[in-house]
Amino acid sequence: MLFYSFFKTLIGQQVTVELKNDLAITGILTSVDQFLNIKLDEIRAVDDAKYPHMMAVKNCFIRGSVVRYVQLPASAVDTALLQDAARREAQQPTTGGAH
Repeated sequence: MLFYSFFKTLIGQQVTVELKNDLAITGILTSVDQFLNIKLDEIRAVDDAKYPHMMAVKNCFIRGSVVRYVQLPASAVDTALLQDAARREAQQPTTGGAH
């Protein structure tokens, strides 16, 4: 849930999503869900020459399972806050399920 909560704070910011098929798309993050599915508006392919058919697309939905990387603006990342949240999540007792 840590990544989901973090990505929700980035809504409205420009991000670049690199997919497992090597397509990289830059756009404005408009929504994200608990499966890390991503919706982008005002998109453009990073390499327009390699993907000219993407020039006509203005928004897209990206299934979380096909994402390789998400590049974020450095100003959007508060590393101290992320470290604190990760510590708090790690200290929470696990619930349910046999181990």
